[in-house]
Amino acid sequence: MKPGIHPPYGPVVFRDKAAGFAFLTRSTATGDGRTVEWEDGATYPVVDVEISSRSHPFYTGTARVLDTAGRVDRFQRRYGGRP
Repeated sequence: MKPGIHPPYGPVVFRDKAAGFAFLTRSTATGDGRTVEWEDGATYPVVDVEISSRSHPFYTGTARVLDTAGRVDRFQRRYGGRP
């Protein structure tokens, strides 16, 4: 890697305020200069996110399943026989 062209890579806390969930990971994201004190007593930059694995419908099991077979049948009934 060329020195001096890559952003700094370090620990960052990502926080999902809607779900009340936060996790510590490493990233090049720096946030807006805000920091948070983590469970280990150290202070890390914090990035607020709108959706995480705790609030996304796919991961929480609240995703709606679309009736694609019914939609296809309805389309075929309406437009399938027309030339």
